[in-house]
Amino acid sequence: MLFSGLKSFTKQWQAMQSFNALPESKRDLVFYAESAADWPHLEPLISSLLKQDPGLEINYLTSDPKDPALSQSRPFLDPDFWKRIRTFYIGDGTVRTLIFKDLRCKTCVLTLPDLETYHLKRSQHKVHYIYVYHSLVSTHRVYREHAFDSYDTILAVGPHHLAEIRKTEDVYKLKPKKVLEHGYGRLDSLFEKQRQNRESYVPSAGAAKRIVLAPSWGECSFVEHPTGEGLIEKLLQDDHSLAIRLHPMSVRHSPELPGRLEKRFCEAVRANRLRVVTDMSEQQSLAEADLMICDWSGAAFDFAFGLERPVLFIDTPPKINNPAWTRIGMEPIESRIRTEIGAVIRPGDWQELPVALNRLTQDRAEMRTKIQEERKLWVYHLGSSGEVGARAILEAFQ
Repeated sequence: MLFSGLKSFTKQWQAMQSFNALPESKRDLVFYAESAADWPHLEPLISSLLKQDPGLEINYLTSDPKDPALSQSRPFLDPDFWKRIRTFYIGDGTVRTLIFKDLRCKTCVLTLPDLETYHLKRSQHKVHYIYVYHSLVSTHRVYREHAFDSYDTILAVGPHHLAEIRKTEDVYKLKPKKVLEHGYGRLDSLFEKQRQNRESYVPSAGAAKRIVLAPSWGECSFVEHPTGEGLIEKLLQDDHSLAIRLHPMSVRHSPELPGRLEKRFCEAVRANRLRVVTDMSEQQSLAEADLMICDWSGAAFDFAFGLERPVLFIDTPPKINNPAWTRIGMEPIESRIRTEIGAVIRPGDWQELPVALNRLTQDRAEMRTKIQEERKLWVYHLGSSGEVGARAILEAFQ
């Protein structure tokens, strides 16, 4: 274990030295990824940037050794693009802290909130920081109180983000940031796959449905809630097929959870009616699902807006990371539109499940139309956010 840790640190240290040895002309643009889950949000921007500027080179710093950008195969971008991307694995410890403190570049693009609040600080040199959202949820309740104060440019998913940021600046007397009408890269990808594969998705014909469960983590998670296993049991009793996509933080804090669920519902696992998903890059469970069951996770909006299918929300306590969120005086989107893209039931009211599920799936065309209308209201530039964001990034450092 000690040798492995030393080897990893040495690799990170060498990556920092290699990055710092680059001439300034090669360090204009830096992307940073905290985890492999950041790639779907950053890749549309990176791809569009490389298309728009044939001479551009990008530095990609990541704290995750499993980041897709470090993969040898790299099937997700044009091979010629990789000749213009330099990747550096910097870990999440001392090396990362040092790099952030002494970062020398013109522009840094990242999807990490709370810059300057904790141990990761703005560079002591002049750097323009651009924030990319990794969820459609509100900025003032789901995130911490000063999560976005230290960024120069915000790439907003929709009008709610723009309004919340401006109101926050007004309430806290902050210097106005540049807030751009960007959109949401991950949603664009889901929507495009849904468009291409629309004919391959065949809705379940009978009462039994294919359901993906996407709980959040912590107190608001319906899987971690005392009644959570009762929900799964009821769904299996009614002959539904389930895929449980566990939040990475749930697995990190409770590594025994996947095995516990598989053991508890071993008969359904053996019958291929239940599987536990811990790899968030897995897409089959989403593509096949007739609907999603969620709580306060932003995954609900990705699913509804990307695949145009409904969500059943379990009304657990809301995710509140900012106790002062009411100062902004705006109803969060995650509360506001739940009944527009699905339905809500209370934890433990599992006898209501059959009625709620039937109501959401009996008229698919009507439900799809409602979801499409909500998407128009809340998401900028559907299908083209990468191009829009890339232009903004290029303008920031030219």
